[in-house]
Amino acid sequence: MDHTHRLSVSRQARLLGISRGSVYDPRRPPSAADLAVMRRLDALPLAYPFAGSRMLRGLLRQDGHVVGRRHVATLMKRMGIVAL
Repeated sequence: MDHTHRLSVSRQARLLGISRGSVYDPRRPPSAADLAVMRRLDALPLAYPFAGSRMLRGLLRQDGHVVGRRHVATLMKRMGIVAL
């Protein structure tokens, strides 16, 4: 996407068939705190494959990570983790 081109950004996005919002909002890398939670979250489903976001949130809190259930669910989606 060329922001200096004579065509407007919205027209360029329409021609490319992409959302205009994706042009202005680049994906940010996860924060250091999220990476720490994700590292721990990667190991927990091996021990508890049936655990959903609520149970994993409790397990993370026992390890000292203060994180909400919805944030855990978001990280699970990003990592491709699903409960059985």
